Amino acid sequence: MHDLRLLRDQLDDIRAQLGARGNDVQWDSLRKLIDERRTLTAYVEQLRHELKKGSDAVAQLKRSKQPADEAIASMKAVGERIGQGETDLRQVEDALKDLALRIPNIPHSTVPSGKEAADNVEVRRIGSPPSFTARPYSHWELGESLGILDFERAAKIAGARFAVLTGAGARLERALINFMLDLHTAQHGYREVLPPFMVNRSAMTGTGQLPKFEEDLFRLSEEDYFLIPTAEVPLTNLHREEILNEAQLPIRYTAYTPCFRREAGSYGKDTKGLIRLHQFNKVELVAFTMPQESSTELERLTGHAESILQQLGLHYRVMLLCSGDMGFSSAKTYDIEVWLPSQNQFREISSCSNFEGFQARRAGIRFKGAAGKKDARTEFVHTLNGSGLAVGRTVVAIMENYQQPDGSVLIPPVLRPYMGGLERISRE
Repeated sequence: MHDLRLLRDQLDDIRAQLGARGNDVQWDSLRKLIDERRTLTAYVEQLRHELKKGSDAVAQLKRSKQPADEAIASMKAVGERIGQGETDLRQVEDALKDLALRIPNIPHSTVPSGKEAADNVEVRRIGSPPSFTARPYSHWELGESLGILDFERAAKIAGARFAVLTGAGARLERALINFMLDLHTAQHGYREVLPPFMVNRSAMTGTGQLPKFEEDLFRLSEEDYFLIPTAEVPLTNLHREEILNEAQLPIRYTAYTPCFRREAGSYGKDTKGLIRLHQFNKVELVAFTMPQESSTELERLTGHAESILQQLGLHYRVMLLCSGDMGFSSAKTYDIEVWLPSQNQFREISSCSNFEGFQARRAGIRFKGAAGKKDARTEFVHTLNGSGLAVGRTVVAIMENYQQPDGSVLIPPVLRPYMGGLERISRE
């Protein structure tokens, strides 16, 4: 969310900086509400000034034992006008806040301009794709052949875009979760968290999913809880409405959670397999930093997500997203894309973003400078997050890249201790 004072004073500049990213913002309504808020604020302040002067006059009349009934009635009328003005002002401020919550973050100066994925910039490419003597099978063909993936029974018990993993498939998913958490906690310095998988409306608003993207979320209507689309939501909101000490920063959290998404608007895309499900597992990375450190932290966090792929021996690339392809709350995003042989292309497996102060302003997360500093004012922290990694898509990448001519799938060496020493998945 943007500072309302900035919206008031720099609305045209903010609109220009957002460019096409702000095409669906109701700028005219926003400007009208800003003007109404300014007018109503001045009006109420003037009435309060009149009330104070009138109250002093009434007190003077009473002290001098002169009739004060007419003055009291006049001040009562002023008080009623103040009450109505405050009601009108609250309504305007609520409407203004609702529109302001729908304005996306301003891209960082290093973000390339563009409208779509074709305008993203490749930053680096690691490894090389495996070679096959015949057409590589898709992960769903391999999974069904090996008896470890069952989409038919998943559809029977839940519906489309769900999957059941069994046997070595289920163990591979669990092995990846444990491997990722162990690496991020033991080597990368993150604190593990097991958060709720449902959150309230305030939490969703704090990280930017609400109010704009409610249709993409699964909601428990009676309680007004939402199933989390990512662990970013509960992890970031751990410090909602808190003032942290500078000495506490940076704070780094990691968590495994299931994630739930409607995938609204994606029907017809990736209808087969594990790429786009309503429920999937993910290990998330979240960081809170001082503003001057968030750019460096983004590089650090992205490197931590990459290290998973490096240890698994998977070919991938890192893309710097253009302004038109970034998420709503992001100021700068790197997508990590892993190679999928059956599709002969890279597919996203992690998105690592710096939100700068955008989420912190919405969620009220501040920090105060260390004691003794000359400039110890309270500021908004910068928040960051990234997938470290999306577990189901990592299963996909392992199955497709490590498939063998006989239809079995080799287990990357780093995962074998988590698989009880199993070296390959063969049909049971």
